Amino acid sequence: MNEPPLGFLLVDTARLYRARIDRAFEQAGLGLTAGEARTLAHVNINPGLRQTALAVRMNVEPMTLVGFLDRLEAQGLVQREPDPTDRRAKIVRLTETAAPLLERVTAAAAHAREEALAGLNDHDRDAFRSALDLIRGNLCQTIRDDK
Repeated sequence: MNEPPLGFLLVDTARLYRARIDRAFEQAGLGLTAGEARTLAHVNINPGLRQTALAVRMNVEPMTLVGFLDRLEAQGLVQREPDPTDRRAKIVRLTETAAPLLERVTAAAAHAREEALAGLNDHDRDAFRSALDLIRGNLCQTIRDDK
């Protein structure tokens, strides 16, 4: 049997991982959609990011993100502020109200991550993360060079 190409393996694994994370968010009873929970997690990881850049990082259409942000903002979990360098752009930030819910989002994601990494010891996990960081860095550099 032929082994799948690396790109296929990476994309398919990412697809399955995202599906498992989304299911973990739904099972956690957060009162959020999986997309809203992912949005909170991304805003936490990327504080002060512009809304358009956040959509790119999340790999969602800008209008999809707007829907997530509208609902999260209505719940007092995020706020959008004008970017001081471009008033047309909006910067997304978590509010203090988001902290307890974000802890539950993080716990649900950690549970799914542990399932995904079952069977890997600490050394293998560190090596896996290092390899992914290196690959991501290589690809980021390639994309910058192409511009």
